[in-house]
Order: sequence, then structure tokens, then C-alpha cells
Amino acid sequence: MGQTLGLTWSKKNILIGPEALHQDPRPKTDQDQDQDPRPAPSRTDGGGGARKEAKKKKSETSIGVSSNGSISAVGALFVYLITGLFLGVGVWVARYKFSADLVSDPSLTLFLLWSIEFPVVVIIYSCLRKDPERCSCSKAVGRSILGLVSGAFMNALGAISLGAPIGAQYLPKTIHWSFLMSVLTFVPATAVLGASLTDWHRVFASMKPNENIEYMILVPAYGAVIGGWFGAWPMPLDWERPWQEWPICVCYGAIGGYIVGQIVSLCFMLLLGKDKNLKVA
Repeated sequence: MGQTLGLTWSKKNILIGPEALHQDPRPKTDQDQDQDPRPAPSRTDGGGGARKEAKKKKSETSIGVSSNGSISAVGALFVYLITGLFLGVGVWVARYKFSADLVSDPSLTLFLLWSIEFPVVVIIYSCLRKDPERCSCSKAVGRSILGLVSGAFMNALGAISLGAPIGAQYLPKTIHWSFLMSVLTFVPATAVLGASLTDWHRVFASMKPNENIEYMILVPAYGAVIGGWFGAWPMPLDWERPWQEWPICVCYGAIGGYIVGQIVSLCFMLLLGKDKNLKVA
């Protein structure tokens, strides 16, 4: 009986060919399977991909800007601080490098302000452009330059039609003031919106912005225009102050209105974010 059992066992485990040299005749136990060095078969990722995507999205939005150009209120505040810093740099350069200011030399001061601020605004808002898959950053920069020139022309035309003085002595002041106003109003919109008349009409004419970046280009632009309009009020008064000359007080009003517009736009972004959170909840 023992020999028969042994023969039966041996028959069950006899292999033919080179596989017999590597085959362990003993049946595998659970412990052997745990110690098997061969890699286990791959399994479908149960939620790992989603976690990786969420982590990637979190890293993209850690500074307030995502890959599709949208921006948070914190990111908008960061942008405003940078643009305000370079406006201050322009004032500092005019005062301490050229001994000039808006009262003593308006043309030079305005030139320094818009020429220093323009590259910063172009770089930042070109990164926030809409549809970045179809519109490259270089294309956004190119249309920003066109927006600078066309916006300056429209601002100069509007100022002259509203009573800005015309003459050879006022021409450089008007030109540089127009370029500064274009940097504050037209350049961000052209970098973000491009030539989409639908978006321009919806944002500026209908005043129906849909996202934070549209609040960033709408509210400060209106703030600069309204501030410049209020700044022009002291010009006809007979106070005989040097800052009443064109376009000194208008520049002060425009920059002040631009800063107020940035603060108001941040408030809109925060309120909009709270409303969205309430709707989701």
C-alpha cells in the first residue's frame, strides 16, 4: 500500500522537459505564496488617479492661478500688489533718478510710469488669457501691444472731446497720459479677451463678468476712467495751483480710481466665491 501511494504521488508530479528542473513538487502553502518574490499582477487603480489629479490641481492653484487661466481672489491680490509695486517704482525712478514728478515734469513722469508698468501688465495678463490652448502667450503679447496703441488713441480722442487743451505744449503730456490710461484700461482686456467682440460687449457694455479675471479687467478700468473724470473737476477753478494743470490732477484721479477699483473687484470676487459655496452646499 505504501509503495502504491508513493507511486501514485510520483506520477502526479512527474514533468517532462526542462520545466522538471525548476518545478518544486511540494504543494504551495499560504506562507509560500506570501514569500514569493515574483511581482503580483497589476490591479486597476481604485481612485489613485483621481487623487493624483486632485493633487496636481492643488499644486496648480497653490498660488491662485490654475492651468486654464482662472484665478482666485488671493491670486488677484497678488497681481494687484505687483502692478502697484511697479507703479511705485516708476514714481521712485522719476523722483530720485530724474528729479521729476507730475507737477515739475509731467511728460517725463508719465512716460516713466507707463513704460515701466506696461511690460509687467502684459506679462501677467497674458498668462491669464482665455483659451490658452488656442492662443499662445506670444500672440497675447502681440495683441496687448496693439491694444496699447489703439487704447491710447481712444483715450486721447475722448479727452480732447471732453475739453482737454490742444496745443504743442500740451501734446506730449496728452500722449503720455493716453498711454498710461491705455495700460490701466485697454491692455489687460486685450491680453485676456483678445478680439472677441462678444466678450467685450458682455464685460464692458453689459457689465456681466462671469469669472474673477473679468472682474479684474472690468472694475479697475472703470475705476480709472471715473477717477480721472472726478480728478478733472478742479481744473477750471481759479485756485492757481500748479497741480491744476492738464493732465496732473486727472492722473492723480485716474490712479486713485484704479486702486479703488482693484479693492472693489476683490470684494466682488470674495462675495462671488461665497455665493458659489452656498449654492454648492
